[in-house]
Amino acid sequence: MARNVLGTELQACSIKPLTGFTRNGCCDTGAEDTGSHTVCAEVTEEFLVYSKAQGNDLSTPRPEYNFDGLKPGDRWCLCAARWNEAAEAGYAPPVVLEATHEQALKIVSLADLKYHALR
Repeated sequence: MARNVLGTELQACSIKPLTGFTRNGCCDTGAEDTGSHTVCAEVTEEFLVYSKAQGNDLSTPRPEYNFDGLKPGDRWCLCAARWNEAAEAGYAPPVVLEATHEQALKIVSLADLKYHALR
């Protein structure tokens, strides 16, 4: 059973849009997930603009990947390092702690995640 950063069972992040490295709705991870897509975040307009400026366009639809593009309010499993980078720049989107995989703690502190927890 996968665990979240609170030490309890990992909850789903989003089914619509369908997220997760394996597109199962959860921020599960494994050896093949080199980006550690483990932080469940509710994206904001500011984060999407920041991410695009950093070369990771999450808002433009990519039909060839069955990806409709994200809009503010969507939940998505973000790479822990990218979320941390956004936090340091002041653009971190709020985090859903119950749906953030415990492996995120190898990259991001629990204190930072709690500070940015969705309220």
